[in-house]
Amino acid sequence: MMSPFKFHSKPYPHQKDVFEKTKDKEYWALNLEMGLGKSKIALDTASYLFQKGAINLCFILAPKGVYDTWIRNEIPSHVSPDIPIEILRWQPSLTKKFLQQLEDGLVSQNHEEKKLVFFLMNIEAMSTKKGVHYATQALELNPNNLMVVDESTTIKTHNSKRTKSVLSLASLSKFRRVLTGSPVTKSPLDLFSQCAFLSPHALGFKNYYSFERYFSVYGPRMTIKGKSFNKVVTYQRIPELTEKLTHFSTRLLKEDCLNLPDKVYLKRQIEFTPEQKEIYLQIKRLGIAKLESGELQTTASVLSQIIRMQQVCCGIFKPDDSEKTVSIPSNRINELGRILEEVDGKVLIWASFVDSINKITSFLEDKYGSRTVESFYGATPQKERQNIVERFQDPDDPLRYFVANPATGGFGLTLTAARTAIYFSNSYSYEHRLQSEARAHRISQKFMLTIIDLCAVDQSIGKTIDEKILESLLSKKQLSDTVLGDEIRDWLL
Repeated sequence: MMSPFKFHSKPYPHQKDVFEKTKDKEYWALNLEMGLGKSKIALDTASYLFQKGAINLCFILAPKGVYDTWIRNEIPSHVSPDIPIEILRWQPSLTKKFLQQLEDGLVSQNHEEKKLVFFLMNIEAMSTKKGVHYATQALELNPNNLMVVDESTTIKTHNSKRTKSVLSLASLSKFRRVLTGSPVTKSPLDLFSQCAFLSPHALGFKNYYSFERYFSVYGPRMTIKGKSFNKVVTYQRIPELTEKLTHFSTRLLKEDCLNLPDKVYLKRQIEFTPEQKEIYLQIKRLGIAKLESGELQTTASVLSQIIRMQQVCCGIFKPDDSEKTVSIPSNRINELGRILEEVDGKVLIWASFVDSINKITSFLEDKYGSRTVESFYGATPQKERQNIVERFQDPDDPLRYFVANPATGGFGLTLTAARTAIYFSNSYSYEHRLQSEARAHRISQKFMLTIIDLCAVDQSIGKTIDEKILESLLSKKQLSDTVLGDEIRDWLL
């Protein structure tokens, strides 16, 4: 008889409850709000299954920038040193050294000394032939495995190459887990692929289209560019879908299980300058004209117009005849300066555009010194990223301002030293907003977190795109806790 499992890191009560409920399940969805310890539960499960003799490989797929966190922080924190492990990290360069290390690690289970091998790949590799090839090889060589998809909304698009690849690997997995704080980011249809990875029979539908037909309500038939189709206008039978999920998933919110410090939301309104207003209205009029003429018929084309209007709100503009953005007079950076004079402690500053990040960083360096600020976005060298995070988390380090893009810094980082989070500009992505908020508002947060949104306003033109984006994010925040969704509104009118 197997001895009781001993946790390496002490679990919170909710973590222990979920672990005990799910540890022997063939598949399960850990839909726990960010900061509640999804990674720990998954690693406790891997450790338990290894000690039980059920697995020898834990294969983890995670977005870029996140899977390094598993290696640096999560595995050392939650896997006991008494368990012999080997960590393999995917390297797309496929050097001879890496291939030898990969081969040695994946076939090591044939040796007398059993080890728990962790093989970590970035989810983006599932869009490449070589990524899928080596993932397949790993699972075939080690059929006793646990496969974990972290941030599982990365496979929500049922017909994408990435999703198809991940679903093909599921059949090679003995145990499967998906991890996400918000399984629904746009509509309940997001759920199908995530659940199909767990089991083709989890939801009881043969394919995506039968699932869509059952839970969707269609509007009148439309014809665009010669193609006829029925557009989904809303959803039905949501309680039934929610009930189905309860059989193989756990949904927990922070307020359900922890006395975390409260989050306080504030909004700072910023008046347009005359130059901003003029350019903004020009773009708006152009967008409406394109909409009426039929040029704007796709989500991508509408979003392109939205982004241009949002850039103007932030004091930057990209003329049609130029590849470079130009600065236009704006009160936004000065308002940021005023806010920073009002707050204490370390500050996260989120900005959606690289030009804004550079402008903010230069502004803060001039005002407070270069050692007080660091930027964190796509161009930040990988070798510097962990050091920046550690400096920000160190209360004695002079680094006070962490300026980041939510698409890069919003995933996988722990930034609980922050007392304040300022959204210089918001992404239209609900997932980016949730993830970026969760960087500071986590289990180890010791302070009440103040979240401040900068928002351009002008009464003469009605609601600005800043206001519409913020309203949408807040509405989606309410919808995320149930299986609901909505579509892009007519942002330009």
